[in-house]
Amino acid sequence: MSDKNSIGNTIKIAFLTCLACSIVVSMAAVSLKPIQEVNKANQVRRSVLEAANIYTTGKPVAKQFEAVTTHIVDLRTGEYTDAVDADGYDQKVAAKDPSMSEVLPPSEDTASIKRQEYYSKVYTIEKSGQLQTLVLPVRGYGLWSTMYGFIALDKDLNTVVGFGFYEQGETPGLGGEVDNPKWKALWPGKKLFADDGSLAIAVKKGNIDPNNQYQVDHVVDGLSGATLTTRGVDNLVHFWMGENGYGPFLKNLAKGEV
Repeated sequence: MSDKNSIGNTIKIAFLTCLACSIVVSMAAVSLKPIQEVNKANQVRRSVLEAANIYTTGKPVAKQFEAVTTHIVDLRTGEYTDAVDADGYDQKVAAKDPSMSEVLPPSEDTASIKRQEYYSKVYTIEKSGQLQTLVLPVRGYGLWSTMYGFIALDKDLNTVVGFGFYEQGETPGLGGEVDNPKWKALWPGKKLFADDGSLAIAVKKGNIDPNNQYQVDHVVDGLSGATLTTRGVDNLVHFWMGENGYGPFLKNLAKGEV
């Protein structure tokens, strides 16, 4: 008869206990993955709705997202394309796939994203067949992390409706204030472009001068104590709204040529 208190028996019991726990944890992780994927997708959808200023608390996100149409834009041409399926397209994965993206030269990589995907999702909210709001994904590096978010534009393709991030890892209480509703409330009404058509939107350290109409129209106050995050937001907005981002698409859309 074996000794229940022997070292060998103790190791055996410990091994079997760890194996049983591992199986339970693995089964839980596998069974919960579909729910996690749905929650993750709904987080992004909610961010789109919030940027477009049409999110209502308490109503199912998926139901509210039915008001949104998802398109694919070829960033190389600035035109809509059906080269990839909008429902199955993962832009973050594509940005890391050499067959779906390209390396950005350092001189052009002002948002510090290293690679740029060929195709981007864009979202439209329409009324009676007419564009009301356009929501564009943006991303760029701050102090510690790549920040992923959306900027929403009015039908004039110039006035900001909303701005926010759904994923970022900046310093809580400093750069992390990019998620602060008070800071995000500074964005609506700002204009992307100056009267001469140049890209004028900017995020600058300090407070804007309320007597300076150019700043009132185009400049957003930077985050207090978060210089590098502020610079990162300024850089990513300039990149994505510029010629290497959605600039060609916005021009084509304004001319009705997409």
